[in-house]
Amino acid sequence: MTAPLRSISETTLRGQRLMDTLEPGLSVRVGDRLSELDPGLERLVTDYAFGDVLSRPGLDIKTREMLTVAALTAMGNAPGQLELHMRGALNVGVTRAKLLEIVIQMALYAGLPACMNGVTAYRAVLAAADQNK
Repeated sequence: MTAPLRSISETTLRGQRLMDTLEPGLSVRVGDRLSELDPGLERLVTDYAFGDVLSRPGLDIKTREMLTVAALTAMGNAPGQLELHMRGALNVGVTRAKLLEIVIQMALYAGLPACMNGVTAYRAVLAAADQNK
């Protein structure tokens, strides 16, 4: 017996498209990992974060990813999300040099420890990207 197909809202589709723009297959990987814990958690991330907030028309995705990298660097406590959004930033056209400048600028506003954590994430993201070439 197959499970009934659940209808997918336009918000969910918009969120999934944006996630997959940042990194191909991201929506499925995140959706699978979150829905096994709670289906509402998948919707929260896909619909709210990506479908409602990050898809708003006021800023383009490249600018949003630069801002997200800055915020996550400044927070200093979300290394997995920082690396994800650094990869996403590179995938939507942010250059390696600009990505590093974002991290360096956070030393001024968030402190050197946050900047150094950002540098660690930056190095990991570039190493993985270079290895996958």
